[in-house]
Amino acid sequence: MHRRRFVGIAAITALALAAPAAAQEKSIVVASTTSTEQSGLFKHILPPFERKTGIKVRVVAQGTGQALDMGKRGDADVVFVHDRDAELKFVAEGYGVDRREVMYNDFVVVGPSADPAKVRGSKDVIDALKKIAAAQAPFVSRGDRSGTHAAELRFWKAAGIDLAAGRGGWYRETGSGMGPTLNTAAAMNAYALADRGTWLSFKNRQSLVVAVEGDGKLFNQYGVMLVNPEKHRHVKKELGMAFVDWIASPEGQAAIASYKIGGEQLFFPNHRK
Repeated sequence: MHRRRFVGIAAITALALAAPAAAQEKSIVVASTTSTEQSGLFKHILPPFERKTGIKVRVVAQGTGQALDMGKRGDADVVFVHDRDAELKFVAEGYGVDRREVMYNDFVVVGPSADPAKVRGSKDVIDALKKIAAAQAPFVSRGDRSGTHAAELRFWKAAGIDLAAGRGGWYRETGSGMGPTLNTAAAMNAYALADRGTWLSFKNRQSLVVAVEGDGKLFNQYGVMLVNPEKHRHVKKELGMAFVDWIASPEGQAAIASYKIGGEQLFFPNHRK
């Protein structure tokens, strides 16, 4: 009887001690793009941040539009995305504060090595899209309101192409992330717009190769910001700002620069104070 009582008391004591420890665990939610997650960048940069600060980071990876929506609802502490116009609007509307531009890479148009639209080697993304549309060569779009999708739509608009006629025919939308979209393009021998980071980490290329690169319009800037704690009081301001500050710090910028696949750098730090 005494032994059972002792065991019960010990268990209660253990739970009482564990509860404050759990409550003290420091963690934040970062809403980010699939390109930062699927490229492997977070797996590379989060361990040194977590070791230094003791702050655990849970990344929710989705299209930039969805990540910003998450921030608007207060379901994240930090947003880390790549659609500058949408980010500036997010801040202007009071949903985000202290936005920092922290890194960049570029977009590429990938396509089948057979190159039915004859665009391989081009440095003009607008001309290449005109040729793809004219040839009605298969093109796979993310169609998910991501930063990549937003850039793609800007390019089609600049090319003067009305996608309504091609939708469901030569133009297909996956409504999913960059990795699944590239898988679909590989299976269909289709063209697609991809961020270079995800492309470099993508294994199932089949006949896909880089067809168009080097156009200044393909520049791809990433920004990070805190969700406004005045809009959502539960936002972890100090912990979130610790992450924002670290990403923009020399240590965080060096971590970004050091991430490579096959000796090729995926993202280039560019924070300026």
